[in-house]
Amino acid sequence: MAMDAGALVREERRRRGWTLREAAGRAGVALAGVHGIEAGNAASLESYARLGLALGLRPSLSFQHERRRSAAASRDVEAEDFVHAAMGEMEARAMGRAGRTVAMDEPYQHFQFAGRADFLAWQGRDLLHIENRTRFPNVQEAAGSYNAKRQYLARALAERAGIGPEGWRSVTHVMACLWSAEVLHVLRLRRATFGSLCPDPPDQLAAWIAGVEPARGVTSSLVLLDPAVPFGSRRRTVASLLDAQRVDSRYRGYADAADALRRIG
Repeated sequence: MAMDAGALVREERRRRGWTLREAAGRAGVALAGVHGIEAGNAASLESYARLGLALGLRPSLSFQHERRRSAAASRDVEAEDFVHAAMGEMEARAMGRAGRTVAMDEPYQHFQFAGRADFLAWQGRDLLHIENRTRFPNVQEAAGSYNAKRQYLARALAERAGIGPEGWRSVTHVMACLWSAEVLHVLRLRRATFGSLCPDPPDQLAAWIAGVEPARGVTSSLVLLDPAVPFGSRRRTVASLLDAQRVDSRYRGYADAADALRRIG
């Protein structure tokens, strides 16, 4: 276990281009401690946790046989894909009103930048973009991906749709996160980060759900989403980033959400 953990830490540190000293400083762990961990020496759980958080890794403890652990990892990936797809399906049903165009996993390119948008809806000169997140294994990468779409997506789609030089009347960016304990933990731990990415309340999304014309301008908001609860049901479907500091979780993680979705068919 110590050897595996050390290899993961070393690989991620090198991928980020950090020196041993830099990793130690960011994690608040002694330089000798980081060196020992990467060499495969056993260390305290606190040291592993500090390094894991600094590097964007998720600390976990497992005594499973390697073959069983690989099988479990495969099931976890399947569960994640299943939940992600269910979130998109839920959004498509809610936004697929007459006169709207809805697109899933839509590719786009702006000069040298290329990417894919999880969910899009537009009507006239109003655009809605939703990025679905079932977890945050690397907050920095998630932030970079979302910021790139905020920067380039609307412009690229305007050119493709033949929107004139005036551009979109409104652009609504939303980061929709699975309403799970795992996601809530990250949102609470990185509150300032997500606040900078998604500074606006989800009023524009509420307008899209209600079929009301959204206000003019560009907004970016974060919501918690329960994919097992249809929009418009009596049970609350979404919660805002502000709510994330105080609401209870609906699921522990993907597996719980996937099980709930499979039970309801």
